[in-house]
Amino acid sequence: MNLDLTTPVSALGRVGKTTASRLKKLNLEIAADLIFYYPFRWQDFSQISEIAKLQPAEAITVKGKIQLIRNRRSPVKRRILTEGLITDQTGSVKVIWFNQPFLTKILKPGDEVYLSGKVDFDRYTLQLINPVYEKVKTEATIHTARLVPIYSLTSNLTQKQLRFLIKTVLPLSQKIPDWLPKNLVTKFKLIGLNQALAEIHFPSSHKLLNEAARRLKFDELFLFELQVILTRVEVNLSQAWPIKFFEKETKNFVADLAFTLTNDQKKAAWQILSDLQKNQPMNRLLEGEVGSGKTVVAAMAILNVALSGKQSVLMAPTEILARQHYQSLVKLLQNLKVKTALLTRSQRLIDNEAVSKNNILKQLKSGEIAIAIGTHALIQDEVEFKNLALAVVDEQHRFGVNQRKNLKQQSGQFNYIPHLLSMTATPIPRSLALALYGDLDLSIIKEMPKERKKIITKIVDACDRTKAYDFISDQIKIGRQVFVICPLIDPSDKLGVKAATEEYDKLKKEIFPNLNIALLHGKLKAEAKEKIMAGFLAKESDILVATSVVEVGVDVPNASVMLIEGADRFGLSQLHQFRGRVGRSIYQSYCLLFTDNQGQKTKARLQALVAAKDGFELAELDLKFRGPGEIYGTAQSGYPEFKIAQLTDSEIIKEAKEAAEIIIKESPDLKNYPILKNKMEGFIKTIHLE
Repeated sequence: MNLDLTTPVSALGRVGKTTASRLKKLNLEIAADLIFYYPFRWQDFSQISEIAKLQPAEAITVKGKIQLIRNRRSPVKRRILTEGLITDQTGSVKVIWFNQPFLTKILKPGDEVYLSGKVDFDRYTLQLINPVYEKVKTEATIHTARLVPIYSLTSNLTQKQLRFLIKTVLPLSQKIPDWLPKNLVTKFKLIGLNQALAEIHFPSSHKLLNEAARRLKFDELFLFELQVILTRVEVNLSQAWPIKFFEKETKNFVADLAFTLTNDQKKAAWQILSDLQKNQPMNRLLEGEVGSGKTVVAAMAILNVALSGKQSVLMAPTEILARQHYQSLVKLLQNLKVKTALLTRSQRLIDNEAVSKNNILKQLKSGEIAIAIGTHALIQDEVEFKNLALAVVDEQHRFGVNQRKNLKQQSGQFNYIPHLLSMTATPIPRSLALALYGDLDLSIIKEMPKERKKIITKIVDACDRTKAYDFISDQIKIGRQVFVICPLIDPSDKLGVKAATEEYDKLKKEIFPNLNIALLHGKLKAEAKEKIMAGFLAKESDILVATSVVEVGVDVPNASVMLIEGADRFGLSQLHQFRGRVGRSIYQSYCLLFTDNQGQKTKARLQALVAAKDGFELAELDLKFRGPGEIYGTAQSGYPEFKIAQLTDSEIIKEAKEAAEIIIKESPDLKNYPILKNKMEGFIKTIHLE
């Protein structure tokens, strides 16, 4: 059949309905989706070894002839073993496959094959266990004897299936126009798009793999930087309500606080209040340690907006977080005689009284509600404001231009755009923040409130695990609660990492059978997550076993212990985020780090977490220890979700920014670059800048 980029995957050879539905789970529906589905790593099977030179624990490829292949049943676990003997001119090696009896129908004595895998040593001799096999043919190999791509999969889909399908459609990549202007390709010494797409999947060499990765990362970051500049241009052409600074009232607000503001809080507040006085929209990112007091700084801005007779909105990524912000602001602004509303999917309050959604919508439109707090439900089409002057967005750095346009249209005055304050507890190095978010002004809060107790962080040796459980038991007896974080949801033998489901079962059945234990992970529906988290907040459970979904934002003052399994699997910045989930009140809190990896590098990295004074220092150390590309998982809220680029590709980010500035200088509306303009319009729709 004639294939093109829009051919459905279901029309490709060897793809039935079942496989097509599995591919759909990975958003692979047409041929082009497969081409742009990049591997996350590559297994190096490019070195073909002579059998006589094999060494235990090596990952190798051998090329030889099958002398013998047969199935037999293992006496121990009664599973079927397929045993083979393969020879080359230097010797022979035994091969074993588990539970694959069909192999004797595919592979026959006399077949010449490549086998790629790890060399194992049983009691007497070397052998290959479960190697990947491929018959020797004239065309290039896909699964063996090369740099082999490894893709993210879903259940019951194999690497072999995915590689075969990508290999089938890859020639179509020649039909994809190279939309990057030629002058940039030359200036930044990039390879062509078609070559990059071919080499990223099936690299001819390490050198070409690196060049392909650099080109594809550059593409993503260039589009992102271009969007940043275009956003800035558009916002700068807009008008905002200038908000007068109410000095006396602000000083009274600060004097009434139960704590003293840190110098960093005062400085950040002044930067924000100064921006609000301009008739150009503020676009500021407030970065602050977990628990450093960002909300009170935002409250000072909201106070001045309310005193000016204008409206403010604060948006949080989850219902629980929105509720916590609502409770904090109602308390902080109790002397301000204005209406404050909470609007989420399940909660609708005005001044702590339950009301209907329509009631809130009516009062937002009339301007009776001065402060609205909620989830992104607040920027739906049905929500209209009378005079929205300030939008505060928590943990969503990229509140994009399209969402600001929504607010502009909802704000009652079409020619005004609200001032924007984004807040985050994820520290990123200043240089990186400026390169990534050149359209945002930056305020940083490093100082912690004086009354905060330092969280005691300890690396726990395997032999002290029982002591750690006894300590947790004691903490729960005095009324505290505990977080247990695991790197994966389901058991994974390959990675040998603690899975949340497995750990939950172990704690519930063996370690703490008399305690209430809850389980939280990313595969649960949003409502189920909210319910479990709300239950933990209400002390219905003593221990919450979770994956990284608890990383951002939620405040559980009663939790005093954060136990992290497989701590070496997380970046330092991420571990710091987890640690920040405890120590949110007067109780002394603890962070216990468990790892099975005893390597020096791992120990040094975790020791840095014990010793470092703040998250910003850790973010810099993370770059040093882990190197670019491993620090910020794309799942971290608010960061752009790239397919291949990483937030730590700092050199490429700088180049992409420079390239975007060159293009905008030459053609601000991109009219000189029609293919790029078209690509940009598609990019704005797809990438999660918001």
